Amino acid sequence: MKHVSDLRRHGLFDARVPRFTSYPPANWFSEGVNAECVRTWQSTAPKDAEISLYVHIPFCRRLCWFCACRTQGTRNDAPLAPYVERVLTEARATRDGFTQTVKPKRLHLGGGTPTILSADLLDRLLTGLNDIWGLDDLEEFSVEVDPTDVGPKRLAMLKKHGLSRASLGIQDFDPHVQQAIGREQSFEMTADVVTQLRLLDVNALNFDLLYGLPFQTEQTLTATLQAALEMEPTRIALFGYAHVPWMSKRQSLIPSDALPKPEKRLELFDLARRTLLGQGYVQIGIDHFARPDDALAQAYFDKRLTRSFQGYTDDNAPYLIGLGASAISTYPQGFAQNIPVTGKYAAEVEADRSPIWRGYALNDLDHLKANVVEQLMCYHAATLSDVQLSDEQVLTSILHIVERFSDAVTWDGSTLSIARWAHPLVRLIAGAMTNDHTEQSDQRTYSAAI
Repeated sequence: MKHVSDLRRHGLFDARVPRFTSYPPANWFSEGVNAECVRTWQSTAPKDAEISLYVHIPFCRRLCWFCACRTQGTRNDAPLAPYVERVLTEARATRDGFTQTVKPKRLHLGGGTPTILSADLLDRLLTGLNDIWGLDDLEEFSVEVDPTDVGPKRLAMLKKHGLSRASLGIQDFDPHVQQAIGREQSFEMTADVVTQLRLLDVNALNFDLLYGLPFQTEQTLTATLQAALEMEPTRIALFGYAHVPWMSKRQSLIPSDALPKPEKRLELFDLARRTLLGQGYVQIGIDHFARPDDALAQAYFDKRLTRSFQGYTDDNAPYLIGLGASAISTYPQGFAQNIPVTGKYAAEVEADRSPIWRGYALNDLDHLKANVVEQLMCYHAATLSDVQLSDEQVLTSILHIVERFSDAVTWDGSTLSIARWAHPLVRLIAGAMTNDHTEQSDQRTYSAAI
């Protein structure tokens, strides 16, 4: 690969930086944002404001070793029904906080394993949410589906409630890699679920793949890509595995000496990128790929692409309401996150108290910088408005980037562009918009830059 020495010189292979699914990143959140603050944000929402809903189901039948999400294992269904009821209780209280009518546009069930819920519990959850929010006019209803923990009844129930997009976690199909990450899932099992979804006329399919896994090689990744492409997904998210065993204890089960070095991680990503581009997929931002006729690609072409805690999206609703333990909500005024521990979350909801734990209130400068960061993360370029250009702190940050990454970016006075070879540096460049706050933060909370 060309420019490896330039990327190394800029610190790509050593840096830990935010993924910037939000600006500022979640480790900036504090308890200064509380229930009273969020109630004010909700009460000032305009009439018929568009909202999206996210429900976090933290439970898994097994805990995959590679995962660093907020999850917990359960061998039986005992905690599932009470949790659904608590989510619905929270949903009612949240809806009551909006004094005006709102228009739900999207619903996403994530986790954890949403499909751990039985068909009856899915029906209870989705019927309850519809009663509370009114979901008849949804543009999209998407669910994260675990092919190892789902069945025809659950898929049929999801379709009954309007399932239109499914996201399947695959990670890697190589048996040796799967054993090393505690995630055994055959191609045949995955293909069977894909067939079931298509028989239900759910044709919008997202696949999640990982690079940088233990024992992963160019040959094994190529085989995984070929197998995945046989099933013709409409989108592929190609995430870099984040090895943070100090934050996710289960990752200590993964042999760190079997992990590819940073330079090899870049080679693996570039191999996958070239493979997907060769099959007609469009690269979206840093790690997503979509077929040209997919809604995400259309948003990319039309400059409507955004980035949120759910990754790259064509969802432009100004309100994202997160329900459940650890869920994060996005408001025009800032972010709010629920208590991550399910027992503490349950105690607050049962006591008729808000489960909000922490958050971040955006000021005017944050909004200006967030827009630049989002443009960079989506398009590897940012065109500044007159307001941004007139703000001394924004301009200072831009000039800092131009000086620090002089050979990797161009600045014409209004647009900052990243050279094609330097696209892997985008998270470092976006981080420079924070006036190096990320360098002062605990780097262990961030993932590797590549």
